[in-house]
Amino acid sequence: MMLKFRRIELKKIEGDNFTMVPIELKDYVDFEIKRIYFITDIKNNTGAHCHKKEKEIFILQRGSCVAVIDRGKGLEEFPMTGPMSAIYAGNFVWHHFKSFSADAILLALSSTNYKPDRSDYIDDYEMYKKILKIKE
Repeated sequence: MMLKFRRIELKKIEGDNFTMVPIELKDYVDFEIKRIYFITDIKNNTGAHCHKKEKEIFILQRGSCVAVIDRGKGLEEFPMTGPMSAIYAGNFVWHHFKSFSADAILLALSSTNYKPDRSDYIDDYEMYKKILKIKE
């Protein structure tokens, strides 16, 4: 199974009065965006998990954090500093975020609507590793 994860380098346009970071969705998104959410006032790490179906793009709007990812190679850390830092996490890519700065804002673009029953989540890391071995 090929797990899709990549760091995204966002373009920056500097003007006299502002800096703009345009995101051409066709360049980064291989799914229909069904939900947008953002995380603020972060007091601790986000919950570690992967999704069976959902794909996400995370864009750090402000501040800094560290993305912790397993794309089938073990846990890796990717420092993020906004607003030019973004990652794509496809389905079955284990992820969570830690070490948030006090001013951090993390935006997410999602391929699915939220399911309160969490049926799309795998949040047990040992189970995740077993499932990946089965899918190989």
